[in-house]
Amino acid sequence: MSRRLQTIFLPAATGALVIAAWYAVHALLSEDLRFLLPTPTAVVTAFRTHADSLARAALNTTQGALLGFALAVIVSSFFALALSLSRLVRIGLYPYLMILQMTPVIVFAPILVIWVGAGLKSVTIITFLICFFPLVVNTTQGLVSTDRHLVELFAMWRTSRLQQVLYLRVPAALPYFFTGLRIAATLAPIGALVGDYTAGSSAGDGGGLGFQAIIYSSQAKYAALFATAATTCILGFIFTAGVLSLSWLVLHQWHDSYENTDK
Repeated sequence: MSRRLQTIFLPAATGALVIAAWYAVHALLSEDLRFLLPTPTAVVTAFRTHADSLARAALNTTQGALLGFALAVIVSSFFALALSLSRLVRIGLYPYLMILQMTPVIVFAPILVIWVGAGLKSVTIITFLICFFPLVVNTTQGLVSTDRHLVELFAMWRTSRLQQVLYLRVPAALPYFFTGLRIAATLAPIGALVGDYTAGSSAGDGGGLGFQAIIYSSQAKYAALFATAATTCILGFIFTAGVLSLSWLVLHQWHDSYENTDK
C-alpha cells in the first residue's frame, strides 16, 4: 500500500472503529443511562435541528478566537524579539511569563468581566492569554538558537544589529515560530470556548459555543451538547489547517523538515 493510501485508509479505519465502539458502549448502557451518551446518529440529528443556533454561536466564537489569536501573534512577536536581544530582559521578564502561564485563566474571568464587561472583549483577552505563552516561548527559542557560525559570519562582515535580526535570526526562527503558531491555533478555539463559558454574553446574539453549551446542558439536550463539542473541534481543525498551509507556503522550499518529506 502506498504512503498516500495509508494516510487516507488508516485514519478512516480508525474512525470507523471509534464509531463502532461508540455504538457498542451505547448499546451496553442501561435504558436509563443511554441519554448520557447519545449515538452519532442522534448527534447528527442535533446538528440539523440546531444548525442555526450552532452556526451563529460558531461565528461568535470564531470572532473571539481570531481576535485573541491575532493579538497573541503580534504581542508575542515583539516580546520574543526583546527577550532574544537582551539577556537581562530575559532574566527580568521570563519568571513573570511563567507565573502568567501557571495562573489558571478561569481566575481572570471574573476580573475581566468587571474591567471590560462580559462578551467579546473578555473572550478575546482570555483567548490571547491562552495563546500567548507557546508563541512567545517558541519564537524566543528560535531567535536565540541561530547557528553561532552564521552569527560570527555576519559579525565578520560588520553587519548592523538590525540586519542580523532581519536577515539571519528571523528566518532561522521561522520553524520555531510556526511550531508555536500550530500550538496556539489549536488552543485558540478552546480559549474562546472557555471565554464564552466563563465571561461570555448572549446580548445581541453575541453568545458563542461556550454559552450555547451552558444552555444545552441546562436543558438536558445532550445530543446538542455533543454537537457543540464537535463544532468546536471543527473550528480547531480549520485554524490548524490554516496555519499548516501557511507554514508549508513559507518553509517548504528551503526547510529540511519539508524537503525530507518530499523525498
